[in-house]
Amino acid sequence: MNGSSLRPLVGITACLKENGRGGWHHTVGDKYVQAAIRAVGGLPVLIPAFGREFAEDHAMTEALDRLLDMLDGILLTGSPSNVEPHHYGGEPSRDGTAHDAARDATTLPLIRHAVERAVPLFAICRGLQEVNVAMGGSLHQLVHEVEGRRDHRSPKSLDTDVNYAPAHDVEIVEGGLLHRLLGRQRVTVNSLHAQGVDKLAPCARLEAVADDGQVEAFSLPDAPAFALALQWHPEHRALENPVSIKVFDAFAVACRTRAAARLGLALRIAAE
Repeated sequence: MNGSSLRPLVGITACLKENGRGGWHHTVGDKYVQAAIRAVGGLPVLIPAFGREFAEDHAMTEALDRLLDMLDGILLTGSPSNVEPHHYGGEPSRDGTAHDAARDATTLPLIRHAVERAVPLFAICRGLQEVNVAMGGSLHQLVHEVEGRRDHRSPKSLDTDVNYAPAHDVEIVEGGLLHRLLGRQRVTVNSLHAQGVDKLAPCARLEAVADDGQVEAFSLPDAPAFALALQWHPEHRALENPVSIKVFDAFAVACRTRAAARLGLALRIAAE
């Protein structure tokens, strides 16, 4: 079996949702699962928001590392919930703000451990915000209330294609990872977020910025594996968008490379 025919195992982060009858795990949009299957060519593995257990059982950290060692990539998904501001020293959120403490407690250590263990990482929307916080950055809770910034929230239409329609241009930073992948310095993207990057994490490299100055993409150049975060949603109709195809292709190559290396290691161990 060669690397191009491998179906990598792609971990997909999920949320914990309350519905009045207790929490429900594994809540993740089907678009992310389909992107992992169709755009990456992988097998999705949902990672529940179990992070509260870390505070009670230190063996969970060891178990997390074992999980990461079995995965070939991590896809950090978007979500309506905000990262709780105490994780980055922010002011308390306004009443009614959606949070997911269990997801925060899962994804923030997951990101740091994934980077350390050279697991390819692709972050989308909330995922970008999580990576920024996990690596030492901070967030604006309401970008549209920041002076000079546009309203980056979606129209909230009943028509999904209206919500995910192209919204504004972003400028791609010349010479960066995204510029190398796309070969372009300007692309048009959708926009469905209220929260966004304030201070970029010290280890992050700016990859794209909106016309109002809002961070739209960054990478982790010192990470030992692929690590890219996008504020927009490339998973929506991913195979119909040339930009989405290119970024998912790059993530797929990184995932297949890791899968091939893991398979080779397993075969060598079995032969000993």
